Amino acid sequence: MLLIYCPYCEEERSELEFRNAGDAHIVRPANIAGISDEEFEEYFFLRDNPKGLIFERWRHIHGCGRFFNAARDTVSDHFYRTYKAGEAKPDPATLRTGASEPAAQHQNEQEQTAQKEGFAE
Repeated sequence: MLLIYCPYCEEERSELEFRNAGDAHIVRPANIAGISDEEFEEYFFLRDNPKGLIFERWRHIHGCGRFFNAARDTVSDHFYRTYKAGEAKPDPATLRTGASEPAAQHQNEQEQTAQKEGFAE
């Protein structure tokens, strides 16, 4: 089962609680009424489908219901990082190191707490 970290609930939850909502960080045209049909088609319908790192919007449907963004690898389905909507797009170079992954940081904190309390595996 794939676990996804919700940055609002601050928990990893089953993928069944979430829905993908497409690409993140899409820039809306300043004057959408003034663009051509071709430009509107490109903005609204056409998306890249890269192999590797992609930035997506997700919604925690069966939880808090909020939208958030995620950096995910399309090959391995690995979530490098999830972050709140409106936050800046993370630098891809820092994502590959895992240094900025909240779920990993949360897990490390839990493991450290368990070790301190004598519950280490």
